[in-house]
Amino acid sequence: MIRLDGTMLSTDEAQPLYYRVYRLIADEIASGALKPGDRLPAERAIGERLGVSRVTVRRALGALAGDGIIKSSTGRGSFVASLGPVGEPPNALLSFSELGAARGLVASSRVLRTETRPATIDEADAFRIAPGAQIFELERLRLLDDVPVAINLNRVPIALAPEIATMDFSGATSLYAVLQSNGVVPTRADFSIQAVAADERHAPLLETDASAPVLFADHKTFDQRGMLVEFGHTVYRGDRYRFRAALLRPAVSAGEESSRAGTPAEPS
Repeated sequence: MIRLDGTMLSTDEAQPLYYRVYRLIADEIASGALKPGDRLPAERAIGERLGVSRVTVRRALGALAGDGIIKSSTGRGSFVASLGPVGEPPNALLSFSELGAARGLVASSRVLRTETRPATIDEADAFRIAPGAQIFELERLRLLDDVPVAINLNRVPIALAPEIATMDFSGATSLYAVLQSNGVVPTRADFSIQAVAADERHAPLLETDASAPVLFADHKTFDQRGMLVEFGHTVYRGDRYRFRAALLRPAVSAGEESSRAGTPAEPS
């Protein structure tokens, strides 16, 4: 399969064909290759370029529109959506700066707190470093076009990026970019998200009411070797962030499928 820009797209037979088209377009929006307001090629043109049917393209575009990534208008085509609640394309790991750039917005930060301190025993176990090794802790208010969106807390072993403790993380400086410049490539992140009420500290920073809904996300980031390189949490203002994920049903063999045929289906 070929990307919209003419480069090759690797295939993944575990994913439905329409979803691979969805991811291709969503990734190009996330990278900034397609910007807010840009018009997408016609369904026929996308299908011919990718070697898929218009039905497949139409299903992918419908899913993108349903997730708020694009907007479709009868007779005018499909366009990259402007700012609504922001969020990464499903299963795409982006820094906050990359997320802003993908929407044509200026990402910035206000540093709330920095600290360099010895790792606790639990942190040392998680990072596989010596107890007492230096940890850099960074808390920032994250903004898009000067609008508060999230409060972000990160913890990183100093050894991974020795210059990190002296850097200015106000503005658009990306923690992921700093790690990558040191040969540590953020590759995968595990998230645990729950809806909670804003507390007395978070509410004024996010310019919302106390007890207003926010999303509290614990996260762990792993590098290209599968090593934990950063963890912390993020508090997202509930009406300014959308979390997306793609859930794929595990493959079922023909024998397993037939054995289930006589059993009542569970509600889904």
